Amino acid sequence: IPSGQAEERILKKVRRKIRNKQSAQDSRRRKKEYLDGLESRAAACSAQNQELRKKVQELEKLNRSLLQQLQAFVTPTSTKAAQTGTCVLV
Repeated sequence: IPSGQAEERILKKVRRKIRNKQSAQDSRRRKKEYLDGLESRAAACSAQNQELRKKVQELEKLNRSLLQQLQAFVTPTSTKAAQTGTCVLV
């Protein structure tokens, strides 16, 4: 094999190794960026979930309060004797 061809093969091999190394670095960088994005999304979703849980608790408390008010309003009127009336159609 002439020395020119051997040097060319070695050069191609070195270039391929450099490209593979760069590609691996890029792949690791993209993976890290992806994971960082997922972590930030997870943190944001967790915070939103906490806020929504708090809001649900507040709404349940309000619902109980309104239900008690409604029951207090309906109970006295339902214990009265039913009144009978006459309706005249003219």
